[in-house]
Amino acid sequence: MNEIDIKKIYNLKIKEYLKHNKQYYEKSRPIITDKEYDKLKNEIINLENENLNLKNKNSPSHNVGFKPSKSFDKYKHKVPMLSLSNAFSKEDLINFEKKIFNYLNANLKFNYSVEPKIDGISASLTYKNKKLIYGVSRGDGKVGEIITENLKTINDIPIEIKDKNFPNEIEIRGEVFIKKKDFLKIKDNFANPRNAASGSLRQKNPLVTKKIPLNFIAYTFGYINKNSNKYQSDFLNELEKWGFKINKDNIILNNINEIIEFHKKFEDKRFDLDYDVDGLVYKVNDLKLQDRLGFTSNAPRWAIAHKFSADNAFTQVMNIEIQVGRTGALTPVAKVKPVNIGGVIVSNATLHNEEEIKRKDIRVGDFVKIERAGDVIPHVIEVNKKKREKNSKPYKFPENCPSCGSKTLKEYNKSTKKYDAVRRCTNDSFGCDRIAIEKIKHFISKEALNIDGLGKKVVEKFWKLNLIKKPQDIFNLDYSKIKKLDGWGILSVSNLKTSIEASKTISLQKFIYSLGIRYIGIENAKLLSDNVKTISNFVEIAKNKQFYKFNNIDGIGETQINSLKNFFTNELNLNILIKLKNILSIESNNLNKNGILKNKNFMFTGKLEGISRAEAKSLIEKNSGNTLSSVSKNLDYLVIGMKPTKKKLEQAKKLGIKVISQEILIKLLNKTY
Repeated sequence: MNEIDIKKIYNLKIKEYLKHNKQYYEKSRPIITDKEYDKLKNEIINLENENLNLKNKNSPSHNVGFKPSKSFDKYKHKVPMLSLSNAFSKEDLINFEKKIFNYLNANLKFNYSVEPKIDGISASLTYKNKKLIYGVSRGDGKVGEIITENLKTINDIPIEIKDKNFPNEIEIRGEVFIKKKDFLKIKDNFANPRNAASGSLRQKNPLVTKKIPLNFIAYTFGYINKNSNKYQSDFLNELEKWGFKINKDNIILNNINEIIEFHKKFEDKRFDLDYDVDGLVYKVNDLKLQDRLGFTSNAPRWAIAHKFSADNAFTQVMNIEIQVGRTGALTPVAKVKPVNIGGVIVSNATLHNEEEIKRKDIRVGDFVKIERAGDVIPHVIEVNKKKREKNSKPYKFPENCPSCGSKTLKEYNKSTKKYDAVRRCTNDSFGCDRIAIEKIKHFISKEALNIDGLGKKVVEKFWKLNLIKKPQDIFNLDYSKIKKLDGWGILSVSNLKTSIEASKTISLQKFIYSLGIRYIGIENAKLLSDNVKTISNFVEIAKNKQFYKFNNIDGIGETQINSLKNFFTNELNLNILIKLKNILSIESNNLNKNGILKNKNFMFTGKLEGISRAEAKSLIEKNSGNTLSSVSKNLDYLVIGMKPTKKKLEQAKKLGIKVISQEILIKLLNKTY
C-alpha cells in the first residue's frame, strides 16, 4: 500500500473517530460498543506509529477524554515520587532480595508489607498544621502539577485532620482511582477507568472533577517532619486512624515463598475485586532499613512491583525489520498481523537480537505466539512450526548497518570469554543517521535536557525536514518554518521556544548523561561530574585524550573509560561536545561542600560488617568526602575491614597514609549500626 492510500485510510478513520467521539462525549449516546470504539482509536494510533508522517490534531493520540488543562502551576516534590522496578517471576524476586542483602552487606531478618497495585493515578497530599495545603500530581517524579482543588473534591481525602498525633508537616501519597461499578455509570465518556481518573484530575474547573466518582487509597509518605513508627504496616494503621482509607487487602508476609503463594491466590481473585489492579507491591516493612537502602536514580531499593501474568495471542510474522539504537545496537522487530492482546492492538514485537532469532528459528511468514509480559513490550515466545510453509527460509541477519552501511560486529566479552548476543554498528557517532536520531531523542529526554514539546515524533519529523541533524541544531531552530507546519501555531511554537531556552541551564551530571555515551548512565555521569567538577575540565580531558584521569574514580572501570575514549576519539562527537559547551550554561552538581569529611579521600579494603561498601561510600559522599579506587599520595584514609589486601596495607604504610578501622570511620560519620 502506497503512502497516499495509507493517508486516505488514516483520514477516514479520523473522521469516523470524530463522529463517535461526539456521540460519546457530547451526546452521551454511543452508537458502537466500547470495545469497537477502543479498537478504532488503536487502529489510528498504530497507523501513526508505523507512519511518522501521519499527524492530525483530532487524533486520539492527542485527545483522550476531556482535553487536559495546561494552566496548572508546577510543584517540586521534597522527596521524588519515583516509579517501582518490576518483577515477573520468582527469580526476579530472589534477585531483588539478594540486592537488598548485598547493599546492606548482611542477611538481616525482615518482613514485607504487601499492597495491591491499583491501576490508577498517583497523587501526593501535603498537610501543614493539620490542614491540606497542596495536592500534587506525580508529574515526572521530581516536579508535579498543583491540582489541590480537584483533589479536594474526593470524599476520601480529609481537608483537615483532627487527630492530636498528626505530624506538623507531612506529605501523604496514594492512588486516585474509580471503582468498577462506578465506571460502568460513566464508561460512555472514557476509554477506561484509569483515563477517566487522569482526565478528571486535570480539569481546569473542579466542579467538573466533582462529577466523577473518584476514590483515594493512601499507601505511604514522602516527607514527614517526625515519624515515630518503626514499620510501614504501623504507618498504614496510623493513616487509618487519621481518617484516610487504606487497602483492606494489605498484608504482612515473611519471605519469598509466602509472597509467591499470596501472589498466585490474589491473581486468581483480582477479577472479583471492585477496582482494577495489575500486580502487588512489596515493601521492606522496617522503615529504618528503607532509609538505609535509599534509592537508585529511578526507583527505591526497598520496594518492587510484582506484575500479574501476561496476555498472549497467535498471529503471523509479515516482515522482520532492523532498528538501530543510540549505542549502535541492532534490534530485530517482527512486523505482525495486528492482533488484540489484553485490549491493546499489537502490530510489532521485539525479537531481542540475532541469537534469539536463531534459537527460536523465527522466520518471515511464521505463525507465532506473542506475549505482553507485564503489559510492556510484546515479544515472541514460540513458533508454530506445523503451520510453516515448505519453501520458508531461515532469516539472515544483516552484516552491515541498514542505516549507514558500516560493518556490524559482536563484541568479545573478556569476562565471559564469549561474543555478545547483540550485533552493533561500528559507526558509534552522529555520522550514522539512525544512531544520531536516537542520540538526539536521548538528549532531549526527561532525565537529560527535558525539553517539553520536543518529543520523539517531533524529533523524527524535524529530522526529515532538515531542521535538526545535531544536538546543537535544537538551539538554532527556524521557528518561522515550524509555524507553517501542520499542527503548529503561534502558541505551540512560543511554548517550544520557551522550553528550549529553559533547558540551556543544566547540571554537569545531566549534561554528561545527555550525550548518550554507552555505559554512562545517570549514576556514572554523577561519578564523572563529581570528579571533573566543571565542564571545562571535562572538555579538556576529552580534547587531550587524558582519559587516564578517570582511572582512580571508584565505580568507573575499564569498560566505562574505553567507552569514553572511543566516543571522543571520533572528531564529530568531540566537535558536538565543544559546541554544546559554548551554547549551554552547565553547572556543577549541588554537593554538600562543607560536610564533616570535607576534602578527605577514603579507600576500602576487606569486607565491612553490617554495612556494604556502596552504603559506606554514599555516607562519605553525603558528608563531602571522596572515595578512591587505588592507593596513592592523594589518599587520606585506608579503611580496613575483614581480610584486607596486604599489598594495599603495605602501600599505605609506605606513603604514610592513615589506616583506620570500620569503627573509627563510623565514629567520624557520627553513625551507629
